[in-house]
Amino acid sequence: MSNVIPLRKLESRRGHRCYVLVREERADGFVEFDFSIDDPDLAAELIMPRAAFDEFCQANDVIRCTPEQIEAIDHDKQKWRFGKPGVTE
Repeated sequence: MSNVIPLRKLESRRGHRCYVLVREERADGFVEFDFSIDDPDLAAELIMPRAAFDEFCQANDVIRCTPEQIEAIDHDKQKWRFGKPGVTE
């Protein structure tokens, strides 16, 4: 039996998209990732063992960000952190 409660069921978020941006798959079996609802630019940083991460992604029907999307998000964050221009679209 699963211990993961899908966020959509927990908070009745039907119609919202959930995104995962994997930051690192560590040698100790943990996955560091950003999780967001509707806006990949606004995310919570999380870490889970691989099996729990896979279950979490399935339970929340996540969309995994592509390497190009990750690069665009990181580039855009630079202007907020360091005042440098980033992606505008």
